[in-house]
Amino acid sequence: MLKLSKAKKEKMDKLSTSDGIINALAIDQRGALKKMINALDGEPKGKTIEEFKALVSQELTSYTSAILLDPEYGLKAANVRDDQAGLLLAYEKSGYDTTQLGRLPDLLEDWSALRLKAEGADAVKFLLYYDIDEDPHINHLKHVFIERLGSECAAEEIPFYLELLSYDAQNADTNSKEFAKVKPHKVIEMMKEFSKPQYKADVLKVEIPVNMKFVAGYTDEEAIYTKEEAKAYFKAQSQITDLPFIFLSAGVSTEMFQESLVLAKEAGSTFNGVLCGRATWKNGVAPFIEKGEKEALDWLRTQGKENIETLNQVLKQTASSWHDKVEVE
Repeated sequence: MLKLSKAKKEKMDKLSTSDGIINALAIDQRGALKKMINALDGEPKGKTIEEFKALVSQELTSYTSAILLDPEYGLKAANVRDDQAGLLLAYEKSGYDTTQLGRLPDLLEDWSALRLKAEGADAVKFLLYYDIDEDPHINHLKHVFIERLGSECAAEEIPFYLELLSYDAQNADTNSKEFAKVKPHKVIEMMKEFSKPQYKADVLKVEIPVNMKFVAGYTDEEAIYTKEEAKAYFKAQSQITDLPFIFLSAGVSTEMFQESLVLAKEAGSTFNGVLCGRATWKNGVAPFIEKGEKEALDWLRTQGKENIETLNQVLKQTASSWHDKVEVE
């Protein structure tokens, strides 16, 4: 069971519904959003990125419990969010250094947990790429890094949301059938490691433990998991940690993400919500870049709103309260 100080518990409450469900919107993307804009023959200027994030925050946070933003392009968006929506701010640099082995983590140089808190953050989020089977020295460096970061957040009494993305150092294609075969092992063992108390994580933001496009009944491609095997992985994932944990959408379609949550519930997973990003807003980028603010607003107020409201309905039926996993010190 997670032990929280009163100050941390109050901030956790700001990020959740009154029932202890986290239905948060993620738009802390930087590199990924620039690539989307580039693909539309747009120029990914800082002002363009700031304006799009602000529109998303302004229009959609009244339907969510919180929003995740980055301090590089997201502070304007943070200031126009709904009064009832909590705020998470990302602390990691976007991407990773491809000239080094190991996808080693790095922090934004101009920021600290103290400074993010001063900007109004109710939680600090950090993304870590991790391969449980990589060189032990590389993983040792990551363990020490996260221990240091967890201690920094604990000192500021601000919740630490640790986002974990699996990969295979021997296979760069995480969408491949080969990676799908090892993904359950990678995701589950990674969660086991970072649930240890020395990391001081308060919430784990994690992947679905299978690639749904290879689950029988959910794909037109050759399946590598039966539905029952997939459910067993969801169950094992849930049982490996005592911490609150939420799912990230990883860029899949809105429909597939929602189907994943239903399957997780059927499997007995006690996940506590979502931090859903591109599955909610990615189709709004094209109207914004190609036709302007008015078209983007029209999309956000219709399809964007519908994406969140349908997700919220699924969460009501599938997610469990994190209140059952914590104890206030």
